[in-house]
Amino acid sequence: MLNVLDIFIQYGDRILLNNISFTAKPNEKIGLAGRNGAGKSTILKVIANYVTPDKGKIAYPNGYSIGYLHQDIKIKEDKTVMEEALTAFDQLNAIEDRLEEINVDLETRTDYESDSYTRILEEMATLNDHLAHMGDMSQAQAKTERILQGLGFKHHEMDKPVAQLSGGWKMRIELAKILLSEVDLLLLDEPTNHLDIESIVWFEEYLKSYSGTLILISHDVRLLDNVTNRTIEVELGKVYDYKANYSQYLIQRAERRTLLQSQFENQQKTIKEKEKLIERFRAKASKAKLAQSMIKQLNRMDKIQLDDANVKSMRIKFPEPMRSGDDVLEIKDLSKSYGDLNVFQGASLSVKRGEKIAFVGQNGQGKTTLAKIIVNELEPSSGYLKLGHNVQVGYFAQDQDKRLTGENTLLKTMENHSPPEMRTKLRSMLGAFLFSGEDVDKKVMVLSGGERMRLALAVLLLKPMNLLVMDEPTNHLDMTSKNILKQAIIDYPGTMIIVSHDRDFLDGLTQRTIEFRDGQLKEYLGDINYFLEKRAVDDFRSIEQRSKVAKKKKEKPKLDPNQEHQIKKEIQRQESKIEKLELKIADIEAEMADPGFYDCADSAKTIEKHGLLKQQLQEAMKAWETAANKL
Repeated sequence: MLNVLDIFIQYGDRILLNNISFTAKPNEKIGLAGRNGAGKSTILKVIANYVTPDKGKIAYPNGYSIGYLHQDIKIKEDKTVMEEALTAFDQLNAIEDRLEEINVDLETRTDYESDSYTRILEEMATLNDHLAHMGDMSQAQAKTERILQGLGFKHHEMDKPVAQLSGGWKMRIELAKILLSEVDLLLLDEPTNHLDIESIVWFEEYLKSYSGTLILISHDVRLLDNVTNRTIEVELGKVYDYKANYSQYLIQRAERRTLLQSQFENQQKTIKEKEKLIERFRAKASKAKLAQSMIKQLNRMDKIQLDDANVKSMRIKFPEPMRSGDDVLEIKDLSKSYGDLNVFQGASLSVKRGEKIAFVGQNGQGKTTLAKIIVNELEPSSGYLKLGHNVQVGYFAQDQDKRLTGENTLLKTMENHSPPEMRTKLRSMLGAFLFSGEDVDKKVMVLSGGERMRLALAVLLLKPMNLLVMDEPTNHLDMTSKNILKQAIIDYPGTMIIVSHDRDFLDGLTQRTIEFRDGQLKEYLGDINYFLEKRAVDDFRSIEQRSKVAKKKKEKPKLDPNQEHQIKKEIQRQESKIEKLELKIADIEAEMADPGFYDCADSAKTIEKHGLLKQQLQEAMKAWETAANKL
């Protein structure tokens, strides 16, 4: 068990953590919540012994192992991907060496009743448990390859030099090493920032089955909801413990804040009444002593504080754009290569006015490359791309915040990008993005990642564009900022292409999803949830192909010809059933998307029918898989 005991940290006049305490039990999965700068990452650093608190301590059993993934990793670059990942098993050697030391020590000791003898036996048992979990080195390579593939590395990339990888891919190696270490406690700070959707889905399943303790900081609501069973909120130096996942925590937090607001208002009323009495009594010599006593009472009062930063929020509205033609973008047989490296080929895409489209897929498949070709930052190798009538393109790059000049102030940055007619509105726009008063005179270089991203969004809104291409716009944004940006996109009347791996952000946001996979583009007529459902079906259907490959490797008893015929008929029947059900579900979902749907008298029956069809689809998919596996 992990015990965090009375941790106190102060920077200058600011108390970041004010004597916080909590415990974490084995197999507990905890999400750390709170606004940017509240102290979440600092808590992880204290637990991992990267930061020493001013007061307090961290307590855990002997032999307790911790894996810590933070944002500023430094990884050696003199090895291949596989070699570097295998360094996770250096701990095996260390455990074996320590067990040998313990065995030597036990041979010479006779103090069988002492506490130290008991402790060394406990350590020995813990280390043996670790060995049992981690297996031996003969299993290490297969296990390492499996986790690296889950995190997005392909088989042929295992021998790639680490020095050739981007920071995001290096972060994946570090994450793989931590997962391979089979630690008692996982501390993860924004682990999905550099993962694509497929890797996030795999990672989520891994964490759900992880048997140790997990403390997780993430802005991925879906991940938090599906993995965590407890949420600890950090606010104004204190922690508030909720036995709930993130979405349930939000409900409980709203109830707590309503009660706290009422208590705050009552306390403020009491304070004002006492201050009036003090002012009146001060003027009278006979009451001066009583006034001093009341002042001491006020000073000793445990005053309720409300976090203003959580109450106020950004107000984003994209400028009304000029109306474009119906055909906004036409792409035909587009390809992009760098020497022998083919990023994608034969890409075709047609975009109509007002559509909102998501680009998804594994990193390195060409999502950002195509986005840059659309906004004319890159030239295609071949093919055709044409923008429609009156199309004005705006681009929010993945590194948009880094494109801002660090020496400039916030106000100067806005002035440099502003058309003349917007100059008088710059301060109010910065205020809408939570930069008010003296904040506008801060230099860009002193801003946090989330603040820089908010400033980059403010710059984007200076000019009205009717085609916006946004590449990972939610990186570094907290939950509140993400939700406000999402609503602004929903309200935006123009056309938008969004590159993102954030499932919660994309949920219900786009009408089409374009998957980039193996150099090709595949279209799904729905949002991210529809895409994930369809991909699951595709994966089920690929089982048959995999089973055929497996047959060649390992000879199995042959089925009776009549049995094989019956199974194949069953597979065809289930495939036909799946297709029909998918069409029916798509028709109902199109009906449910109509704003007036819920005003209809039969809406409840339609919703019930939708749920029944979804259940039937799951059953058909399961039946298909069972039949396919028999082959």
